[in-house]
Amino acid sequence: MPAIPITIVTGFLGSGKTTLILNLIPQLPQTYRLALLKNEYGDVAIDSQLASSTAIAGVQELLNGCICCNLVGQLGDALETLGRDVSPNRIVIETSGSSYPATLAMEVNRLGRETGNYVLDGVIVVIDVENWKGYDDTSYTAKMQQKYTDLIVFNKWEQVDERKYEDCLDHVGDLELQIATVKSDKGRVDQSLLLGLDSALAKDGDTVHGGYSKDEHGHGHSSDHQSEVEVLSVNLVSEGDNPKGVDLDSLEIFLLSAPKDEVYRIKAVVSASRPLASSTGETEAVAGPEGSIEKYILNWAFGRWTFSPMSKATSTDTESSAGNTVSSPRKHDTILRMTIILARGEAEKWKKRIEAGGIIEQEGEKGFLLVDRII
Repeated sequence: MPAIPITIVTGFLGSGKTTLILNLIPQLPQTYRLALLKNEYGDVAIDSQLASSTAIAGVQELLNGCICCNLVGQLGDALETLGRDVSPNRIVIETSGSSYPATLAMEVNRLGRETGNYVLDGVIVVIDVENWKGYDDTSYTAKMQQKYTDLIVFNKWEQVDERKYEDCLDHVGDLELQIATVKSDKGRVDQSLLLGLDSALAKDGDTVHGGYSKDEHGHGHSSDHQSEVEVLSVNLVSEGDNPKGVDLDSLEIFLLSAPKDEVYRIKAVVSASRPLASSTGETEAVAGPEGSIEKYILNWAFGRWTFSPMSKATSTDTESSAGNTVSSPRKHDTILRMTIILARGEAEKWKKRIEAGGIIEQEGEKGFLLVDRII
């Protein structure tokens, strides 16, 4: 059974975390099982609204304390309860009272190592631009804590003048860390940026590209006209008389070298002749003949990545009924479908780098590479 991805959403009370989650729910497939673990203080109305959603499989509460501090010891039991009772595709942990997620992120990582049941997908900090005081701590401790932040969402920026927003941005910049930042659209951020690719989202191949598409005129747009990021679509098609899978050595160099302040997320379905170790060094092999081509899900998020076999549930007609094994790539088969979500202003540079070669290639032979900017 694959590890359950965990997304942490943190920030001070009133910053807009629950709004962010409520706006995430409609973007998910109807069959997607999202569970919520939170420690809000008596927020019964919001809990009822979340629990009534068809996309929320279950809500678990930890009350009367900060989950980042004195409640962290209860985290394992709460996650186990959610996993046992609702079998979620993903768990979102929403915590209030602190903008520092280090303790919580380290605990999720520890539980993941010890049980193999969880994997940390992303740590999101929501900042209320109207009331950002408290984020102006630039001490060594603050910088160490913020190293565990993957994405900062600036919320309620529409309600302030440009000067106040710039002041907030400058103070966050004083932390001198490579952290991805994005402005919400009235509390909404595209799910492709908030969430990584997992087996449930990969059932439909189009979900690799999230809500991003191109119109008939070739201009890139997302479903919400999100202008805070730029998106590349990459497809690698097999060529040659004896086509193979993707060259994982080149791919790993790309994953290791991608800067976190330029590249936010990389999601792909990859056909390969062997598994690639995750960023933690762990390898998830599949039971197939040596050298057989298997399909894997690559989920790179802010410098961390997993490379997991596609579950049997995601098999398509091109895969064997026994699991993930593709009998053999045929000429002109697509062996990689990838979406790269980048900071604004980075797409053209990375498009040229990928097209120049040496980053995404077919194993042993030159494949046909198509790189398209879709927003």
